[in-house]
Amino acid sequence: MKIAILSRNARLYSTRRLVEAGRSRGHTVRVLDPLRCYVRVAPGNAAIRYQGKPVRDIDAAIPRISTQSTFYGTAVLRQLEMMGVYTPNPSDAVLRARDKLRSLQMLAAQGIAMPVTVFGDNPDDTEDLLALLGDPPHVIKLNEGSQGTGVVLAEKRAASQSVIEAFRGLYANFLVQQFIAEANGCDLRCLVVGGRVVAAMQREAGAGDFRANLHRGGSAVAVTLNAAETDMAVRAAGVLGLGVAGVDLLRSAHGPLVLEVNASPGLEGIETATGVDVAGAVIELLQAKVAAKVCTRRRTGTTLTSG
Repeated sequence: MKIAILSRNARLYSTRRLVEAGRSRGHTVRVLDPLRCYVRVAPGNAAIRYQGKPVRDIDAAIPRISTQSTFYGTAVLRQLEMMGVYTPNPSDAVLRARDKLRSLQMLAAQGIAMPVTVFGDNPDDTEDLLALLGDPPHVIKLNEGSQGTGVVLAEKRAASQSVIEAFRGLYANFLVQQFIAEANGCDLRCLVVGGRVVAAMQREAGAGDFRANLHRGGSAVAVTLNAAETDMAVRAAGVLGLGVAGVDLLRSAHGPLVLEVNASPGLEGIETATGVDVAGAVIELLQAKVAAKVCTRRRTGTTLTSG
């Protein structure tokens, strides 16, 4: 099997682990910087080139697309999909997950529990917007932030209004959420691969912070999920159409709540905390899916080419 990993940095832990896991299983693995890919779009004659050479005969692609390259990276991934390449996280699914508000709207529509969330554009509506949410503390976050950036805890209503005004002054898209005090600065990161949770860890915020992200100084330990938490993580990934996802949950007084769904979850923290070969699980998912596609083609007598 020939695998392409769309990543801007081949030295990143997650990218390196996926390369190692693929090659150790006998596959050809190549890292492609999506911003160095360029595409010809034409009826029946599309093509992708990379550093002057054609990209062809790829069986599967793993997107590791950063927030800064979402638009271009998903366009490249979309072209690969149109050329018959399998990906566990299709371009549309990556876009759904990258937009926090859109993903929460989709999850809520399917009855998946989450912290109460509000959003609004006009400054004249801020007071009533916060009334819809309830008493502070409030969590205000940028709609497309990652790794805890652009997330602010406002202890008082006046602070919430000030942060909202600041974000509006920057023309930033944001949302405001209920603060779940009983989570005690902890969340659960669940790695969903192929419709099952393969690893889970509990992350705890560092001293003086409420964000449990490891990039913000948090710590992590392996954790065993209960049935409700496992089901919620799998459902959340499925609603967004992600075959590989990092689903973040909070333990509340009323049961688990989905905080966020990540389409390019980091592997270092969870592999270190749990000892689980998550990268290997991703490669094995690709093996199964590509093998199933080959069987289907042989049975139907169809052939798909990738450039």
